[in-house]
Amino acid sequence: MADYKNVAPVEGFDWDAYENGGQSEQSREAQEQAYAGSMNKVGDHDVVDGTVIAMNKREVVVNIGFKSDGVIPMSEFRYNPDLKVGDTVEVYIENQEDKKGQLVLSHKKARASRSWDRVNEALNNEEIIQGYVKCRTKGGMIVDVFGIEAFLPGSQIDVKPIRDYDIFVGKTMEFKVVKINQEYRNVVVSHKALIEAELEQQKQEIISKLEKGQVLEGTVKNITSYGVFIDLGGVDGLIHITDLSWGRVSNPKEIVELDQKINVVILDFDNEKKRIALGLKQLTPHPWEALDPNLKVGDHVKGKVVVMADYGAFVEIAPGVEGLIHVSEMSWSQHLRSAQDFMKVGDEVEAVILTLDRDERKMSLGIKQLKDDPWENIEEKYPVGSKHTAKVRNFTNFGVFVEIEEGVDGLIHISDLSWTKKIKHPSEFTKVGEMIDVCVLEIDKTNRRLSLGHKQLEENPWDVFETVFTQDSVHEGTIIELLDKGAVIQLEYGVEGFATPKHLVKEDGTQAQLNEKLPFKVIEFNKESKRIILSHSRIFEDAQRAEARAEKKAAAPRKAARKEEAPVIQNQAASTTLGDLDALAELKAKMSK
Repeated sequence: MADYKNVAPVEGFDWDAYENGGQSEQSREAQEQAYAGSMNKVGDHDVVDGTVIAMNKREVVVNIGFKSDGVIPMSEFRYNPDLKVGDTVEVYIENQEDKKGQLVLSHKKARASRSWDRVNEALNNEEIIQGYVKCRTKGGMIVDVFGIEAFLPGSQIDVKPIRDYDIFVGKTMEFKVVKINQEYRNVVVSHKALIEAELEQQKQEIISKLEKGQVLEGTVKNITSYGVFIDLGGVDGLIHITDLSWGRVSNPKEIVELDQKINVVILDFDNEKKRIALGLKQLTPHPWEALDPNLKVGDHVKGKVVVMADYGAFVEIAPGVEGLIHVSEMSWSQHLRSAQDFMKVGDEVEAVILTLDRDERKMSLGIKQLKDDPWENIEEKYPVGSKHTAKVRNFTNFGVFVEIEEGVDGLIHISDLSWTKKIKHPSEFTKVGEMIDVCVLEIDKTNRRLSLGHKQLEENPWDVFETVFTQDSVHEGTIIELLDKGAVIQLEYGVEGFATPKHLVKEDGTQAQLNEKLPFKVIEFNKESKRIILSHSRIFEDAQRAEARAEKKAAAPRKAARKEEAPVIQNQAASTTLGDLDALAELKAKMSK
């Protein structure tokens, strides 16, 4: 219902004419002047203040004191969700009267016309202003302030990292203008600055009361690979990954999650109290204190491999309680190996407690003790003379190291590889990783090593060679290697002999060459040292000597004939002497018979 009490009657109104259905021209003009005088005088493109007199979801009706009210779309007021009837708003007059006689207003243009002055004013006065978050953009958000599109960096939205920017779109929030580029008319605003100012007072209050050992409630603010940042109500602290749990932690997310509220204890802080070290595991007893008091050396335990190193593996038998299995306790084998050859992180293993020190909180474990020591009954399993197959592990200049089974090693001396071959290095005979047949020659239980042989698996051919390569016997041979000291000769049956340079001279005076096939005479045979000394030159030298002896013997009768021509007295004497000798020889022969 309209309120008429403030409306004054028009002076000089002709009521008679009105009742008669008419009005004088003079009275009408007076009435129009009076009506016009009661209206505000406005012009197109002016910016004036108006009052909201009605509103719905689509439109806002604004009265500027003109003869008609203006209608403005509600979308122009979305930055201000608190708008209500009676509020004063600035409007831009686009047209005093359109074709329908309607007053055309714009709030958006009114804001824009004054916005640059107002935004500069807000920066200078550090004024808190309202803005409407329109949308997301690279690195932050676009905010409508006074009709200007301002930039809100992601780092300036809140004091804590923002994980979901979309939740802010469409919200009206308070901001401070922090930067203006006058040339490009760019505006940067911050919501974080308002929060920081509010939190600074709380922060000072919290910091002033900090003490080591104090337990506080905080909220998980951020999780990194090295620890967790906790918001203590305006001041942040860090729980290092090693202080999250008594057990090993590979990822802090295994222990806490974002926005989780947890109790923490203050471990340390610097003099200015800018860095605060917090602990979570310290709020629970150390696991070693809760370890079964009856656990002792020799007991079997089960656990999970949590860390691997070349020298061993750390096994967690209870949260925060670990034992070390040294690589030497993983196998009875004495070969140097890496712990990774036996297990990996995550493996469930059973082990035996070897040492236990509760005061030092240390424990050593072993897994080879779960199997019998192969050297306990070595004499029964591998008696002297027994034959086995072993794996070649490595070489030395003097022999081959082999492994019959895990933990049982042996050495085949180079001299026990072959009866006949002259082996300079074991690699000429076999290869690492190959299998080789062996015979146990000797057991050294103290040093946990067997003396083994390979050639002993066959009969000693030198017993036969002794009858074949007799001294002065001649055999065909091939020179297979020339050395400074002589040559190696390949004989039949795979036997090798040796000849010095002087015994390699041929009859024509030349030296025998590599791969040359010649007859050789055995001048020495040593069964014990398995050595045969040969000579080629002896063959023709001995023939020459024999020929010389034969010539000497043939020359003897001629010499005797010449003696017969000597005086008689001498012949008689000589004859007597020879006769006596013949008689003695005949007597000796008879006695022999």
